[in-house]
Amino acid sequence: MINYEKLQNGSDVRGVSLPGVSGEEVTLNTDAARNIAMAFVSWLSARLHKPIGELRIGVGRDSRNSGPDLQRAVIGGIAASGAQAVDCAMASTPAMFMTTVLPEIAFDGSVMITASHLPWNRNGLKFFTREGGLEAPEIGELLHEAASGVPAAKRPGRLSACDVITPYAGYLRRVIVEGVGAGEKPLAGFKIAVDAGNGAGGFFATRVLLPLGADISASVYLEPDGSFPNHIPNPEFKPAMDSFREVVLANGCDLGFLFDTDVDRVGAVDADGMELSRNRLIALMSAIVAEEAPGSTVVTDSVTSEGLARFLEGLGLRHHRFKRGYKNVINEGIRLNEAGETCLLAMETSGHAALRENYFLDDGAYLSAKIIVRTVRLRREGRSLSDLLSGLHEAADAKELRFPLLPEDYRAAGEAVLEALRQYAEGQPGWVAAPDNHEGLRYSLPAHEGWFLLRQSLHDPLMPLNIESNKEGGAAAILEELTPFLRGMPTLDCRILDS
Repeated sequence: MINYEKLQNGSDVRGVSLPGVSGEEVTLNTDAARNIAMAFVSWLSARLHKPIGELRIGVGRDSRNSGPDLQRAVIGGIAASGAQAVDCAMASTPAMFMTTVLPEIAFDGSVMITASHLPWNRNGLKFFTREGGLEAPEIGELLHEAASGVPAAKRPGRLSACDVITPYAGYLRRVIVEGVGAGEKPLAGFKIAVDAGNGAGGFFATRVLLPLGADISASVYLEPDGSFPNHIPNPEFKPAMDSFREVVLANGCDLGFLFDTDVDRVGAVDADGMELSRNRLIALMSAIVAEEAPGSTVVTDSVTSEGLARFLEGLGLRHHRFKRGYKNVINEGIRLNEAGETCLLAMETSGHAALRENYFLDDGAYLSAKIIVRTVRLRREGRSLSDLLSGLHEAADAKELRFPLLPEDYRAAGEAVLEALRQYAEGQPGWVAAPDNHEGLRYSLPAHEGWFLLRQSLHDPLMPLNIESNKEGGAAAILEELTPFLRGMPTLDCRILDS
């Protein structure tokens, strides 16, 4: 029996799709994928008030080894429901959203088969309409309907195929050409490396950068391989970023981009080996949007640094520090615009970045294109990306710890821990509660020139703890002050404190 409810991971469907890892049974198989696809057809027809027989739905996948079988199952479920199913072969998650808005394609909906940076045996499903990705409640509806069973149509829908990367790559090339304004080969003389991590992002080097004149000879791991033999395709994976930084420096590159598996996130490296990720990447993109919309708001997740907040204020921007979770951040940016507050950028420290000009879509390739445009224009002025970041103060010491919650009802246990911390903090001299916090509890400790944030994980029975300090050893000192409280919580597994 398939437990559909447990396949929900926020606004995504995710599960184990291949055997081979001890203790991890397959939970997202082809039957589940087919049934969920049929539920999506039913949901989409009702949402668009359009007969099922008139729906065109695209299906793409990343490089995971379970992708082809799941793709066939999803295509089969769509066709069995009576809609037209379109095989889009390998694609990126942003490209699959763009199939709903690019006029030459204009699907009614699309499905992307991916589990982002998760291990090789995992996979998942993302669903899009031209309004964006489905929200968590809508995913819950699909899974409930899939579990109940969706009857097949009397007449199956048609099958077809579509090359989505060609028009999507063309869209990205136009962004660069129009942004740079220097003819058909605006990247001639620039050496740009891409590390696709054997995921779906190799096209950015070969189909976007190369035709624009860039030298991509230093690029690595462009060939799709679902076993991910070289490194986890994740810009937050430090060994991957460290090794890619060496590639950029050793080959004299002007820029380098490291994508996750489905290309909705990116980390970058500049010509001097400066890593552009987390707070630094947010700062860079904020500096770019500050030129386009002075005084606008930038939405970030909850774990951004105090130095970033001051940097944004120095740019004349308003920093709106919201909740962890890329959908939370993006939706807050959309909400602010609808309320009349200008927000061009909504960005999470994980590398999910959404720009209003690009449908508020978290797209690592589009973000890379924006960075390339700014780099080229800065070179004409005799400047570099580091000049845009000259006012950014970065923490001297940082830690992140993740404490498992032991009770079965971990949500209630986590709330109890936070309430206990609130009371505990009242008796701690020098602890200052953040006035604008939207998630967990965040306190500044001026004596240690730092802060900490304790919150519940979005989807797992965990409580992440983030600590930053402006002085060496400051994060350890803050943790030491907090340790008696943590050890006093019987619902927390504190063994990480002993390591």
